[in-house]
Amino acid sequence: MVQAGAVEPAVALAIWTLSAKSYKRYDAVEGTGADMRRRDFVVGAVSFAAATRVAAQPVANNRRLAIVSVSGSTSQMQEDSGNYVAVFLAELRRLGQIEGQNLAIERYGKEQYQSDSAALAAQIVRSNPDVIYVIDPGATFFLRETSKISIVTITNDPVAAGFAQSLAHPGGNITGVSVDPGPSIHGKRIALLREMFPAMSKLACIAFRRAWDSSGASVRAAADAAGVALVSVLMDFPGNATTYRNAIAQASRDGADAIMMLDSPNALVNRAVISESIAEARIPAIHAFAEAVDAGGLMAYSFDLKELIKRMAGNVDAILRGASPGEIPFYQVSKFELSINLKAAKALGLAVPTTLLATANKVVE
Repeated sequence: MVQAGAVEPAVALAIWTLSAKSYKRYDAVEGTGADMRRRDFVVGAVSFAAATRVAAQPVANNRRLAIVSVSGSTSQMQEDSGNYVAVFLAELRRLGQIEGQNLAIERYGKEQYQSDSAALAAQIVRSNPDVIYVIDPGATFFLRETSKISIVTITNDPVAAGFAQSLAHPGGNITGVSVDPGPSIHGKRIALLREMFPAMSKLACIAFRRAWDSSGASVRAAADAAGVALVSVLMDFPGNATTYRNAIAQASRDGADAIMMLDSPNALVNRAVISESIAEARIPAIHAFAEAVDAGGLMAYSFDLKELIKRMAGNVDAILRGASPGEIPFYQVSKFELSINLKAAKALGLAVPTTLLATANKVVE
């Protein structure tokens, strides 16, 4: 039995190991330096401190969690669904948060969405769950409705968006994962696509309008630094097969000879139709998810989404045990992996440079 205020040595060691590893994580990212490593270490150390305070707390009974993902149906938000929601639920179970025993889960999918993100957020907040796990739509709609209910999400830059005072000390009612380290990641994707397709002269970035509001400046800065003309092709949320096909056709009409897909949960769900439509348009493209390469996309420079999902499940668990989201640091993604589809490259008549093959983490034959 763990006494209040104490942590089992094995648990403490595991938590500290994760924090210590985060100190080294930035070494693997091109162009980062000592200041970023120190920042990541501080975030990891604060994570350790926050976790040790709540690890000894018992699992509370009758807590309520709302999961919001309007890109998919509620039937796809089960532990046996075989997707990333399933990863989240399995991790919650491992941590002791078990649906039907000590946790009630309310699911909100596309069935509950009536083309109004604000109305859905207001409905969920009125139901007053203990925690809201927001996959999509964006967390902004929920923050407009409540400053009290804890929110866990995956987002771009929460500080730039006004969600958090800092990554290490969010200070409000929201925490989770940040997947946008600024122009560096967009610049890296542009550089990789240019290495694959040296003739690239005009890049189309396909994104949702509301995502472009927070990420557009970073993308433009990266394109300007690379000396690449940029055209933004913006869509209304949520996207479907038709809207993605129309966006890709628009990119082609705008004269783009390359495409960069901005990351979003909706793009992940629609990866098959996106990859198929881009292949039909015969335009080299880089994606934000390795799964898009499995679906036929040319290449991706992506984070480990499964790892991030597990981190957010850990955030939910900590909050349900009494932690304040304002004291749980946002985790800043810093490790990315390159995936290449050789069949897609051959279909486009592209010879994959040996330098890319040598550095690729995953190659689809």
